Amino acid sequence: MSDYVNDATGPLRVCMCTPEAVPLVKTGGLADAAGGLTRALAEAGCDVRVALPAYAAIDRASLGLHSIGTADIPLGSSRDEVGLFEGYLPNTRIPVYLIAHDPSFNRPGLYGEHGVDYPDNLRRFTVYGRGVLALLRRLAWSPDVLHCHDWQTALLPVWLRVEPQDARLAGIATLLTIHNLAYQGVFDADTLPITGLAHGPATPAELEFFGRINLLKGGLMFADFLSTVSERYAAEIQTPEFGCGLDSLLLDRRGDLMGILNGADYTVWDPSVDRLLPARYTPDDLSGKALCKASLQRSQGLTADRTIPLLGLVARLVEQKGLDLVAATADAILGLGAQLTLLGTGDPGYQTLLQDLHARYPDRVAATLQFNEPLAHLIVAAADIYLMPSRYEPSGLNQLYSLRYGTVPVVRRTGGLADSITDATPKALARETATGFVFDAYTPDAFLDAVKRALFAFRNADAWHRLQVTGMHEDFSWARAAARYREAYRLAVARRRAGAH
Repeated sequence: MSDYVNDATGPLRVCMCTPEAVPLVKTGGLADAAGGLTRALAEAGCDVRVALPAYAAIDRASLGLHSIGTADIPLGSSRDEVGLFEGYLPNTRIPVYLIAHDPSFNRPGLYGEHGVDYPDNLRRFTVYGRGVLALLRRLAWSPDVLHCHDWQTALLPVWLRVEPQDARLAGIATLLTIHNLAYQGVFDADTLPITGLAHGPATPAELEFFGRINLLKGGLMFADFLSTVSERYAAEIQTPEFGCGLDSLLLDRRGDLMGILNGADYTVWDPSVDRLLPARYTPDDLSGKALCKASLQRSQGLTADRTIPLLGLVARLVEQKGLDLVAATADAILGLGAQLTLLGTGDPGYQTLLQDLHARYPDRVAATLQFNEPLAHLIVAAADIYLMPSRYEPSGLNQLYSLRYGTVPVVRRTGGLADSITDATPKALARETATGFVFDAYTPDAFLDAVKRALFAFRNADAWHRLQVTGMHEDFSWARAAARYREAYRLAVARRRAGAH
């Protein structure tokens, strides 16, 4: 299929409406996805532009910003003013727009601080969304598709369909991507008036969720097309187990839902070019990986021995990531002669657990409780085995990074982990298609058995090397994912032109 909407209108025009994007601002994988996809779409010939809140954390000087004026926006029964700024993503010609409103965005955090959400997040992201609509009215450029990411942008498809719009906005198709269904933007019902939707003909019912309002639910009902970040997760969220109360709605819209596995940005995550490493390496020469391992072991106070299997984990310290399985099996894993290096922040209980583990095994366990991008790269490069025993994982990126770095993953068969890792069964090993170790049941025993299989394989240097190299040659580039997204955009445009979903 062509990458153009039609020959008369030229390249597909996409406005990436996202609450975060690398390299500007990041709290998690959503930022990696939005940034990586944007660049891949531009490289594929799409006319793609990004709209973000003007957070205090964004380095505005790097964008070459200039003001394109202010705009008056509705906020319930009152009005407010936002500033509109235009620039370019660093080292690109991709336009970026910031929606400025200091009371909302001139804060230390994006969504909250110290693990606590800002209480006015509904107002903040209403300001952002209304600012995006004001921006689109201001620009001479108009997108074919507004690509909305997660609950923070989910009101945009609602406003575009239920509020009177000029013809220019009414023709814009919407694609809503679910990065993690567990985060839905649920607020008290009495806050709905700020959105301007409290007295609409249909929206209060569509937004209602167990006596409260749910922004993501509204977006899922009104967007022209839906996507999520892996094929397996698209199927999982249509079930009560993973649907987070929205499974019936998603089942109803399954014909408009596409699963697209996230990509990896190999300009940043590739050991042959990674400037954050003490040594670089390729599949043809893994000597640099051994140097990375030695460097990490020394710097983190671990016994420096290349023959000791080093297991790494970089994650938000929350239950979703399988930290309870790690906690339940850590003593057994260390008893098998392994080392552990862990990096992340999150639940205070897990942070205390990791600190206690380090205190008991100071030369076997390293626990760094902070956000540290250089150390994240070093752990992915230095570890022999990467742990992702997630309870659920919509897409996952670290397993893709670990493959490229020759660090063999141990993962649970869920979401994007199931879509990206081939279990090292005897048949897969014989065909040289195996890339990791996969377990099914969410139990300590199942996880420990998979780790034991990996440790056993590590002792066979030749077989382990083949496993590493197979993974390093896997292609999970954003170019691959961008091709699927272009298909989703065309479907969204077709739905909008047909006037229905």
